[in-house]
Amino acid sequence: MPEFGAQSYTVREYCRNEQDFGRTLEKIAAIGYRNIQLSAIGPIDPKRVKALCDQNGLKIVLTHNPESEFLNEPEKLIERHILYGCAYAGLGFLPERYHTAEGLPRFGEDFRPAAEKLKQAGMKLMYHNHAFEFARMPDGRHMMDHLLEMMPAELMGITADTYWLHYGGMDVCMWLNEHAERLHIVHLKDFSISGFEIRMAPVGGGNLDFARIMDMLRLNGVTEYALVEQDDCYGASPFDCLKQSYDYLMKL
Repeated sequence: MPEFGAQSYTVREYCRNEQDFGRTLEKIAAIGYRNIQLSAIGPIDPKRVKALCDQNGLKIVLTHNPESEFLNEPEKLIERHILYGCAYAGLGFLPERYHTAEGLPRFGEDFRPAAEKLKQAGMKLMYHNHAFEFARMPDGRHMMDHLLEMMPAELMGITADTYWLHYGGMDVCMWLNEHAERLHIVHLKDFSISGFEIRMAPVGGGNLDFARIMDMLRLNGVTEYALVEQDDCYGASPFDCLKQSYDYLMKL
């Protein structure tokens, strides 16, 4: 079974400075999480980030990083991940200039050098999907098909996001099964309906079949970490949402 963890983006408003970040890690650890992804935290010295995570028994398993570091400072990126003891360096969003048929091929040209350097360092570039990657391109294929074709599995994994896969019209379990070789880490996020509004929800609080999803991830032999993420908690405490997800996953 993949190990569970929390995505710090869920609690990003409580990670703006070192003191708040430390308090946030304490709360996350108290829920029961033992792994964490670093995303959207404040300008905190990486050594202090690592020390605070260690202090709270949280292993850093994934990061999201600025595009500029992949393109201009991959050595700095690798150095920080060595400090963290983290093998997975994530890109959280595809820059908009790559969203067109003309711009998309440049993604491979631009990011492949960094991906190769990460591989040489025993690390891997992880790409986090949203829904727009499942838009049809002029040739009738999904944008995601092109991304996967230009960046082979040995150079780029996919941090598959269950909510966005469903939102993008994919059969979540089928997609996870077809691309299992890239799924070292996944994001768990539920999909719910409130009237005419589509909402993100804590795991187990929406319509996705997480019992089946977790069975697929458990059996694929690739997925190491399943990280809970909820971008919007709609006024609820993000810590309560993380706990609700954790409690549900423990029941599975």
